[in-house]
Amino acid sequence: MAFHIDLGKKGEQLAEEFLLTKGFSILHRNWRYSHYEIDIIALKNELPHFIEVKIRSSRQFGEPEESVTKKKIRFLLQAAEQFLFQHPEFKNFQLDILSINLYPDKEPEYFFIEDVYL
Repeated sequence: MAFHIDLGKKGEQLAEEFLLTKGFSILHRNWRYSHYEIDIIALKNELPHFIEVKIRSSRQFGEPEESVTKKKIRFLLQAAEQFLFQHPEFKNFQLDILSINLYPDKEPEYFFIEDVYL
């Protein structure tokens, strides 16, 4: 498999493990609607969190969270809207970004940005 695909899968696995340690329960990974995708949908205190996961193995192109554009956030919001339509038991939600930097011979570095908005 291509390096970037393997890296993305590793990032989602690390993200899931990180979120579990923070008291989240994972509802979905790679939830899709039409051409939209939400990396992780997690629940904490009965509030769904729609989490965009970004991982980098180098800082050559900047920090992972810098690649989340306004367009991407709009897509996430549209997908979240559809999820809420399909799951009317949820009234509110939160959009988060989990940025992960990988280093050789070091533990991953996490930066969790909660409650993102435009």
